[in-house]
Amino acid sequence: MTEPKGPTKRTRKAAAPAAPEAPASTPKRAAAASAPGPEALKPATSNGAGVKAASAESAAPRSSASEPSSANPSSPKVPPREAAVEALMRLAAEQPWSDIEVGDIAREAGLTLAELRELFPSKGAVLGGLARIIDRKVLEEDGTDLADEPTRERLFDVLMRRLDAMTPYKPALRRISYALRGDPFSVLALNGVMLNSHRYMLAAAGIDTEGPLGQLKLQGVVIAFARVTQVWLEDEDPALARTMARLDKEIRNGERFMERAEDVRRLTAPLRAIGRSLLDRRSRSDRDEGLRDEPMA
Repeated sequence: MTEPKGPTKRTRKAAAPAAPEAPASTPKRAAAASAPGPEALKPATSNGAGVKAASAESAAPRSSASEPSSANPSSPKVPPREAAVEALMRLAAEQPWSDIEVGDIAREAGLTLAELRELFPSKGAVLGGLARIIDRKVLEEDGTDLADEPTRERLFDVLMRRLDAMTPYKPALRRISYALRGDPFSVLALNGVMLNSHRYMLAAAGIDTEGPLGQLKLQGVVIAFARVTQVWLEDEDPALARTMARLDKEIRNGERFMERAEDVRRLTAPLRAIGRSLLDRRSRSDRDEGLRDEPMA
């Protein structure tokens, strides 16, 4: 099989061209700006009218370039849920995971404890909220150019886009990953979050997750992506060569595993049909016997 073309399809947007510098003022304009106006040449009157006029002029409000104009729209406010997640990521990038308390997250996010409690029940739930932010970033991207590509290529591209969206949080995720290796309960809870996330990742790649083997397929992708993430956390190469090689390997292994699982399902289909028939027959027998045991009216 050909090597995946994921890296070539993840084109980056070119940086926006810098705005042209404003032309420097000409000597004539500079001289005109520095020359005193006609009012300044008038002599002050004896009754102090000139002084009062100057005072009134200096007291008048002047617009400064450094002051924000009321006409300019204010910057959009970050939603509280996203603010809490971003606050946790900043804290996790700087200090051990076990040292972070919910009060620290609330202060960093500019929230009260009551507001944070309404959003998330625990620190782990805030971490789970990062998955939803990453999901949205991946799903908002246009993937119509991959519609005609093989399934492997589509999945490769979607999962690489997910790693791209995770890049700003890489230092924090590296520290969190090390801290959670000895915490099986947290890993189990995060597995449930990842199942929901990757259900949408597979949907974005056009892969079904329903049916007899859907749950097996979904859990396999979660495990495979966790392995790829461990490589990505240690991959300092901007081209991510090691990461892409591991992702390609995991996808190929997953394909072979699902092919074997489908073969087993086909081979055991007659046995499953016999089992269902026996269960149905026993159910009907129990129902008929129950009817015979009922007293006659």
